Amino acid sequence: MSLTITSTLSAQRRELLPTKSPLLTRTGWSAFIVAVILVCAVAPVLNLLLPKESLFHLSDYAVGLVGKIMCYAICALAMDLIWGYTGILSLGHGVFFALGGYAMGMYLMRQIGTDGNYKSKVPDFMVFLDWKELPWHWALSDSFVATLFLVVAVPGLVAFVFGYFAFRSRIKGVYFSIITQAMTFAAMLLFFRNETGFGGNNGFTDFKRILNIPIATPSMRMTLFVMSGVTLLGFYLFARWLVNSKFGRVLQAVRDAETRVMFSGYSPVGYKLTIWTISAMMCGVAGALYVPQVGIINPSEMSPGNSIEIAIWAAVGGRATLIGPIVGAFIVNGAKSWLTVAYPEYWLYFLGALFIGVTLFLPQGIVGLVKKLKGAQHDA
Repeated sequence: MSLTITSTLSAQRRELLPTKSPLLTRTGWSAFIVAVILVCAVAPVLNLLLPKESLFHLSDYAVGLVGKIMCYAICALAMDLIWGYTGILSLGHGVFFALGGYAMGMYLMRQIGTDGNYKSKVPDFMVFLDWKELPWHWALSDSFVATLFLVVAVPGLVAFVFGYFAFRSRIKGVYFSIITQAMTFAAMLLFFRNETGFGGNNGFTDFKRILNIPIATPSMRMTLFVMSGVTLLGFYLFARWLVNSKFGRVLQAVRDAETRVMFSGYSPVGYKLTIWTISAMMCGVAGALYVPQVGIINPSEMSPGNSIEIAIWAAVGGRATLIGPIVGAFIVNGAKSWLTVAYPEYWLYFLGALFIGVTLFLPQGIVGLVKKLKGAQHDA
């Protein structure tokens, strides 16, 4: 009798536990495979093999633009993990993007070698400032392996230290958003100073090689494009796995009812600090991929406006959807690339109106609207 009751209770508990959802649905895997084929096969063929006169030729400009937007999409995905799934609105994620970019930029500056204007092994801006040797923080900048480590470690360390004190002090809501914006503004002012050894307001530019391979060739440009696409898709799978895990369910519980999570025996500080650091590392990788494709990195990448734009991409596409922020990054930056050429004086008005409109009429973003329409059609 007691065994029957015990087995019945165990069965009831199993029914109450949430079932583990698959990483992707069959349709999702199909779309993912199509995206991989487009990035790794179709785009290289259209750009490198088809003649420029062909209707289907993918121009170098389009390759650079889409590659840049894919880096932005990684930042939007990182924002979704902390804002959409954890309820932490950061207005300073641009600093992590820029730190990853500066780490890669330092390596690219060392790759110039003696091909600079002053024919010196020291970067040109240091020669101009009459610096005789490299500062201590440039010690590992000639190693590609060390650069890959720094691209992840520097943003992660800064995020961990900042988050440790902020979360332990229980700073949240609008106050947290304000101090993150203050952080990125302070970092921007610091990097503007010539004595810091980061090129001042001009930053780093005139890159020539990466791994001793010319960086301006079509094949290298396409290689960076493919790497950006594969990294974006990889981070998307990682984010899907993360939010579907027990860790991800705790993050969503922290977002919805942090006090109840504490009463349940969990420490929200550790969870928030972990996802905050992971999100910063993702932005650092995005910045490292962005710099060689754009050809410049300077303190303007740390401007508060850039960090606000990352939040706008996530809001426009749809928070807590993962695919939504990626869609939002492509839509907003695609519109930006057109409007800043056709109507440059109206771009900021459009961006502000878009954010207000989405907040008022599409609180779930574009992806949320699509899901709502699909649900209405299904019910009909």
